[in-house]
Amino acid sequence: MSVRISNTLTRTKDELQPANGSGTFGMYCCGPTVYGPSHIGNFRTFLAQDVLRRTLECAGIKVKHVRNITDVDDKTIRESRNKGMSLRQFTSGWEDKFHKDCDALNMLRPQVEPRPTEHIKEQLDMISTLVDKGHAYPVSDGSVYFRISSFPQYGELSGLDKSGLSTQSVNSAGEVNTADEYERDNVSDFALWKGRKPEDGENFWKSPWGEGRPGWHIECSAMARKYLGDSFDLHGGGVDLCFPHHENEIAQSFCTTGVVPARYWFHSAHLMVEGAKMSKKLGNLYTLDDLVAKGYTPMQVRYALISGHYRQQLNFTFKGLDDAKSALLKLRKFADAALKKAGVDKKEFVATVAPGAKFEGTRFEPAWNALCDDLNVPKALGEIFAAASKVDECANRADLSAFGALMYALGLDIFADASEASEDGQVPAEILQLAKERFEARKAGDYARADLIRAKISEAGWTVFDKKDGFDVKRR
Repeated sequence: MSVRISNTLTRTKDELQPANGSGTFGMYCCGPTVYGPSHIGNFRTFLAQDVLRRTLECAGIKVKHVRNITDVDDKTIRESRNKGMSLRQFTSGWEDKFHKDCDALNMLRPQVEPRPTEHIKEQLDMISTLVDKGHAYPVSDGSVYFRISSFPQYGELSGLDKSGLSTQSVNSAGEVNTADEYERDNVSDFALWKGRKPEDGENFWKSPWGEGRPGWHIECSAMARKYLGDSFDLHGGGVDLCFPHHENEIAQSFCTTGVVPARYWFHSAHLMVEGAKMSKKLGNLYTLDDLVAKGYTPMQVRYALISGHYRQQLNFTFKGLDDAKSALLKLRKFADAALKKAGVDKKEFVATVAPGAKFEGTRFEPAWNALCDDLNVPKALGEIFAAASKVDECANRADLSAFGALMYALGLDIFADASEASEDGQVPAEILQLAKERFEARKAGDYARADLIRAKISEAGWTVFDKKDGFDVKRR
């Protein structure tokens, strides 16, 4: 079955097919700005892109996935200078952290992950072309701006009325656009190149217009063009990037090459946390580490973040995380029972969880059809549980192969949390072992060690209660 998604550009549900003649689907996704840890709102978007790539692979389509790492903008420069570190030293640490979180969430690594600081020439070449064609103009401080009035189609992606545009400081999600900070908030034209300022320190490059650095938007256009060509298949990002970032990408790319850079535009909706907007003020900008410290696993976080439809706002709750834990346990119990009945070794099954299975005629075909229909993960999960409720009917190699392929498409490693608590609240083995070690330390009078172990248990989301002849452990 073909994979279809809602294309922001056409406002229709379109079938995804490679168009470059090589049979490879070119997919560019806007990645993180590495000045701090990514939060769960960021990962909701990255995980939707991961599920899309995996689903395409299960449909037999080879994917070339490019995702940038933004390592130069106002925030990275400011924070690196505050820390007294070079830009590369500062951003590489947060880049490593991002990769560690992605691996924990079982995300596939892109084949290409370019940084704008390593593609200055490509960005300068595009800017020079835009200046030569009259689509961009330099100003006295060495900056170069794109002239929006030179591109009549501006606004078609986001549905923006260009005549009413007076600023780029608010994005398509109705939020202040903090991805880069502009000198000229009261004009609609946007920066392609930003002239050097004292606060930039040593973070500048030479250009025909003077020393400076790239604006935020030009990096994606230049790097997507280098690795995927003037016209590629799909561009993805959060809904907040639709305007101005993706709108600006289309403008500068089209005015350079004469073609819209991508045929399909894939946008994920926002994340709420316990019914509230994420913000530092509310203290709900949770990172993966924050949730792990509360006793949840990365696989449970992944399940919770992909369980809603990517085009609909997801309300992320701790009850949802608890539900994810129960759901993963049910899937694991189904797999254990079905594998045993089918006489299939678990190691053999795990080794073959990959794209390539046939879904037609299996009990999991409805789940696959739902996933192919605009990545309807909620419906796909419902169909998976409906099929898994009848273990005997699924205890055959064809159905188990289809089930394994669906777990691959969703990126769910159902055996990853095998030591976690069961539905009846059983304490995880590793937490119970720590509690025993603490009990023995207290018996031996080593209270300092006992306190350290208590702190470790607490960080994992559990509390140990002392009793006259032992202890109890309960989730906080």
